[in-house]
Amino acid sequence: MLYYQPKVNMRTGTVVGAEALIRWQHPARGLLPPADFLPIIEDHPIGVELGEWVIEAALLQISDWNTSGLDIPVSVNVGARQLQQGDFVTRLSQMLAARPEVRPGQLELEILETSALEDVAQVSERMHACRALGVSFALDDFGTGYSSLAYLKRLPAIRIKIDQSFVRDMLNDPDDLAIVKGVIGLATAFRRKIIAEGVETVAHGSRLLSLGCELAQGHGIARPMPATALPDWAATWRPDAAWTADADLLAK
Repeated sequence: MLYYQPKVNMRTGTVVGAEALIRWQHPARGLLPPADFLPIIEDHPIGVELGEWVIEAALLQISDWNTSGLDIPVSVNVGARQLQQGDFVTRLSQMLAARPEVRPGQLELEILETSALEDVAQVSERMHACRALGVSFALDDFGTGYSSLAYLKRLPAIRIKIDQSFVRDMLNDPDDLAIVKGVIGLATAFRRKIIAEGVETVAHGSRLLSLGCELAQGHGIARPMPATALPDWAATWRPDAAWTADADLLAK
């Protein structure tokens, strides 16, 4: 099943999207996180089949939310093996065609920076083809793959996600804070949107806002939740008063 973690603008209080995160409802062990089963099938063909199921399930959920009046984009993680399938773009086009009520721009594909670096030329080609369909991309876990500026230039991702390990420790580790600042600077220089993962506390959000990063997700905002819970959460969520106060001070 898919759970969804909201993405928000901490300054304005706008819910800007949700990330689809897979779970396994195991008959004996209960609800399992992806770390308990995805590594086992990562290099197996069933991993590609599961990846397609996730995209189809996310498109269906977008359709349901559209009907209920909730219009937000959903991001889906795509593995390197799935993206490098020769028919990936064709299959994606077919899945989008089967859901004409869903705008292609409501779907965002997230790829790991480290996966993108395995074959930059092929990944870039696939990404451009998907962009032609109207689907956008984000580079996930950015900062962990030691990517060069040339790679960032070649990969047509409109969004960069700062890896949560750097965000979580940036309040206490000067090196992690320097990495966060560097990634924000790169995103700005390359005119990419930036979002931070791993916002666990109000202090994390306040520090990110002071650095110019307004978009975020993390347990300090909301934990991943069933699809049925997200509309009510989105309707009632408000940013922490410290975040809006910080934003007001910056505006002055």
